[in-house]
Amino acid sequence: MTLATTRELMDHAATRGVGQGAFNVVHLETLEALIAGAEEAGLPVILQISENCATFHGGLEPLALASRAAAEKASVPVALHLDHAESEELARQAVDLGFGSVMFDGSQLDYEQNVVATRRVSDYARARGVYIEAELGKVGGKDGAHAPGVRTDPAEAVAFVAATGVDSLAVAVGSSHAMTERNAFLDLALISRLKAALNVPLVLHGSSGVSDASIVAAITAGMTKINVSTHLNGFFTRAVREYLVADPAAVDSRKYFKAGRAALVPEVSRLLRLFADRPHA
Repeated sequence: MTLATTRELMDHAATRGVGQGAFNVVHLETLEALIAGAEEAGLPVILQISENCATFHGGLEPLALASRAAAEKASVPVALHLDHAESEELARQAVDLGFGSVMFDGSQLDYEQNVVATRRVSDYARARGVYIEAELGKVGGKDGAHAPGVRTDPAEAVAFVAATGVDSLAVAVGSSHAMTERNAFLDLALISRLKAALNVPLVLHGSSGVSDASIVAAITAGMTKINVSTHLNGFFTRAVREYLVADPAAVDSRKYFKAGRAALVPEVSRLLRLFADRPHA
């Protein structure tokens, strides 16, 4: 199957009022597991490579090319997305490598600087038909987005989208990155207000710290793209740890990575089905 565009997947999910899963590639084994899980569910998936992951691998291109090759062989639609790029140069590189979308994260900048930088990336991406995501508010590390001052303001969000021309917006509504317990409290009323105010899809980052029921409620309230990384990494890591405890003499990393890969597939499939279930279907 030809590599899907993020715009196609997002438009389809937004029209149906369901969630679109977007999961992070860490290495080849997670790449393979994410696609296998999507195929098991029979549903599309957005593969994400973060700036941190690109740095870990010594640059974006090797993992990007591998992800694109795997996506093109998948039996379900797969789109490729650059996640949390704080570097404008990296965002432009992703566009040139054929990514379906890029997320420029200027949330560490003040508002005016965020607008100017995001607009530069947005202009470059949109001129080449690439979907652009940005962030307003601060979806920080654990507990960061629970502080009252970091939630996304609907009026400011409307102005930001108009000024930058982005296609979707990651908003701070109570979730935090890198949470290992699923006990974040989402502000569903704020999600509804943001959905009513904006004409672009909303993106939930930090979903690993959010329960199934809260994610479903967030989708019903107006979220479209649901990002998950840490939660899935836990399934992979636990399986590897269990394998090595059972066989402490193991030295072939393919064997314990295979266990990690296998453990990831059913959870990927389950989450995609959970997000795509229409509440009134």
